[in-house]
Amino acid sequence: MKNLKLSFLLIIMLCVSMVMAQQTPAAKQTKDFAIVGATAHIGNGNVIEKSIIIVKDGKLHTVADMTVANIGLAGMHVINANGKHVYPGFIIPNSTLGLVEVSAVKASKDDEEMGLMNPHIRSLIAYNAESKIVESMRPNGVLLGQITPRGSRISGTSSVVQFDAWNWEDAAVKTDDGIHMNWPSSFTSGRWWLGEDPGLKPNKKYGEQVTEIANYFKESKAYNQGNKPEINLPFEAIQGIFDGSKTLYINVNDEKGITDAIHFSKENGVKKMVIVGGSDAYKVPDLLKQHNIAVLLRRVHATPNSDDDDYDLPFKTAKLLVDNGVLVALQVASGGRMERMNSRNLPFYAGTTVAHGLTKAQALQLITLNSAKILGIDAKYGSLEPGKSATLFISEGDALDMRTNIIEHAFIDGREISLETHQTKLWKRYSEKYKNQ
Repeated sequence: MKNLKLSFLLIIMLCVSMVMAQQTPAAKQTKDFAIVGATAHIGNGNVIEKSIIIVKDGKLHTVADMTVANIGLAGMHVINANGKHVYPGFIIPNSTLGLVEVSAVKASKDDEEMGLMNPHIRSLIAYNAESKIVESMRPNGVLLGQITPRGSRISGTSSVVQFDAWNWEDAAVKTDDGIHMNWPSSFTSGRWWLGEDPGLKPNKKYGEQVTEIANYFKESKAYNQGNKPEINLPFEAIQGIFDGSKTLYINVNDEKGITDAIHFSKENGVKKMVIVGGSDAYKVPDLLKQHNIAVLLRRVHATPNSDDDDYDLPFKTAKLLVDNGVLVALQVASGGRMERMNSRNLPFYAGTTVAHGLTKAQALQLITLNSAKILGIDAKYGSLEPGKSATLFISEGDALDMRTNIIEHAFIDGREISLETHQTKLWKRYSEKYKNQ
């Protein structure tokens, strides 16, 4: 019995250490401060080579060229950033950060619910603000994220959070911003483990599956227009995509699926809709522009979906869409393959698009202002403009290059946050061990 109690205690300690964050959230800004001399990458395509940025009450008060502006700094805390770079905080859409800590530990997974249609499932209330994985985003400049459920035909409702908070209430930036749907695939692959041909073949149930979604939407619309004798939580939740208070995010990659999903949304009165994944979105840019559809593009560092695709198609798809006037942002999810770990590499995925045709200013927009526009938070976040939240960071060099993105200071709503994580502590520990060997 004694050994059993000891084992139980060890399990509890392990679980607590696994989910507890390293850092206490930063206190509210109490003193005005100025960042002087840095190259300011505004996020809207503009760059100020020698900037002065003044932050008051958690907001950007001044963003100007210091060689022209004559601004007094008396009484302010001044950060000398000569030779350095300032960026708006990066934004990671369509993420399960804070919903899963260790994939192999079932008790730490809260990203998926049972059932086929779950629009009423809210990811926000399951978000763990003390996740060690979440805090590991900050040293690379990823300061905001859209926390999104997975699985089922309709996965649930996402919310946008900032990554330095005591709990999910403190973290929330935009609550219940959208509903996420997984569009049926027009092709299926055989189950090789059952001896079936693993090659692609037409999905014979495609039409039936699309009809099932259409009927669900019609039932929901009828319910919300009726007397509602009984409360139906899923139908209540889905009303937001009809009145425009929520965005419908549809996960779909193939050309036919994208086309069908757009027409389906318009036919069913969906006010705002975004394509998530969108591997073949570059094939239908005119349709996307015609209906004002944005794309949260699949992970850049991936292999092409088809054997006859260009080998570098995932690297250059963003440019193909941007050149055609489509609003594009980057996300990391790609079939669940190490998604949360790869989220910290978001700026370097944007950097890859520079190597394949985009300018650095355009690539920066893919993870700042474009993301903010798609998520509906651009009034406060996504660029360094007066009146917006002072959510930004100072890097020694180019933040889209993993060699030079060395962050010295980071702020969320004007609060200077800690850049210490479990990983940085391990780095310091072992660098001390081996530095004299």
